[in-house]
Amino acid sequence: MIYGNGNKGNLNLLYKVISKGYPWPLGSFNNLRSFCSIENLNFVIKQLVENENIPSGVYNVCDDKPISTIDLVKLISKSRNIESRIISIPKLIIRLLAYSGDIFKIPINSERLSKLTENYIVSNKKIKSVLQKKLPVDIKKGLFDTFKNFN
Repeated sequence: MIYGNGNKGNLNLLYKVISKGYPWPLGSFNNLRSFCSIENLNFVIKQLVENENIPSGVYNVCDDKPISTIDLVKLISKSRNIESRIISIPKLIIRLLAYSGDIFKIPINSERLSKLTENYIVSNKKIKSVLQKKLPVDIKKGLFDTFKNFN
């Protein structure tokens, strides 16, 4: 997921939910996701355009470290100066609820649960080794600044 000023999409939805004081009910799931700040993406693109010595290839572009959804919730709360509310409902109960959503067509179902809780991690080692430069934006600072901008 690419984030930055003017960000739209799922990150905004999570931000709105947490900002309203709703608790995050999936605290028992500890997933990790790769994100990419728009500043880091622009930096890499600029390097690729300006440096003719970079070999052609497929490169993953992302921030240096993945982040968990729980840490995202904490960061959103911190940016809003509110206490983070994370509930650790047992995974079995959540999965049963999601399974019932498959049958009764309620908002939470197995597919949505999977999207909310699965890991999605990519590595930027290849592009960083070619560029031989540090990315300008740290994930926590970049996300925090993005959330402050949502205010």
